[in-house]
Amino acid sequence: MAYDRDNIFARILRDEIPCDKVFEDDHVLAFHDINPQAPTHVLVIPKGEYVSMDDFTANASDVEVAALFRAVGAVARELGLAGSGYRILANHGPDSHQEVPHLHVHIFGGRPLGPMLIRG
Repeated sequence: MAYDRDNIFARILRDEIPCDKVFEDDHVLAFHDINPQAPTHVLVIPKGEYVSMDDFTANASDVEVAALFRAVGAVARELGLAGSGYRILANHGPDSHQEVPHLHVHIFGGRPLGPMLIRG
C-alpha cells in the first residue's frame, strides 16, 4: 500500500483538519479519536509518512521508533490509564480493517475492555 499524502492524518499533521491534541513532540502527535470505542480512545501517529507498523519498523529511524513508543506510554500515564490498564492496537492491511493508510496506534482505556478478538 502506497502512502497517500491526502489521508486524514496527513491533513491533521498539516493543520488542515483540527484535532483534540493530547501530546505532541518533534516526531509524534496524539489526539482523541472522533469516534471513540472506549471512554478513553486516543490515536498516536508518527509525523513521518509511514503506512503501517511494517513500513515504520522497516524504514523509520531509531529515534522515530523510540519516540512513538515512548509517546504511547506517556499518553497512557497522562490520561491515568496505567493503573487500571489499557489496550494498544495498530492495524496493518485489509485483513485487519486498516482504514487510514498512515500508521496509527490506538490507546483504549477507561473501562474493562473484554476479550481481544471475537472467536469464530
